[in-house]
Amino acid sequence: MITFNGVNHLAMATGDMDKTIRFWRDLLGMRLVAGLGQPGYRHYFFQISETDLLAFFEWPGVQPVTKKEHGRPVGGPFIFDHVSFGVETEDDLWELKDKLETAEFPVSDVIDHGFIHSIYAHDPNGIPIEFSHNVEGADIRRNPQMKDKTPTSAAMKGAGPQPGVWPAVTRLTPASERIVYPGAGSELFHGKKTSQETPRR
Repeated sequence: MITFNGVNHLAMATGDMDKTIRFWRDLLGMRLVAGLGQPGYRHYFFQISETDLLAFFEWPGVQPVTKKEHGRPVGGPFIFDHVSFGVETEDDLWELKDKLETAEFPVSDVIDHGFIHSIYAHDPNGIPIEFSHNVEGADIRRNPQMKDKTPTSAAMKGAGPQPGVWPAVTRLTPASERIVYPGAGSELFHGKKTSQETPRR
């Protein structure tokens, strides 16, 4: 069984990396831990937690999206509604609300969802964001809840992975065939020289 250890990174897009850095690093306090780039392209990473990162591509011509209320139904092509970042304490949630309001970013009241308390806002790129604190004694990770009055047939089968839904793997890739190719960022850690890089002394 595969063990997931969090969200390695969420990748968003911006047309203004400086404005994005000032919001995520300077206002919210997420460390800027890596930066890749060359003319016409940047890819920067912010640390959410010990295991999770938030990344932004900066491409010329990217414009902030029209703000959409979190969870409001839409029609037509659509792939993303909002992302929620967890905070350790209820005090953290209120501190974030105060910071956002002081910096003149519109932010919702604190909303009780039963298992989390949340606030809602948008970053400078128009990305809908939520901040949530887990309610004591209501951990859906330990005690999954299905409260949909008309759940889908797949949901009715339970919280865990169901056997037989997908074809079984019949051949594992042997270690001798596992090839990892260099990509953007490999030069930061492996010393590979790129055409845009000044030779190291």
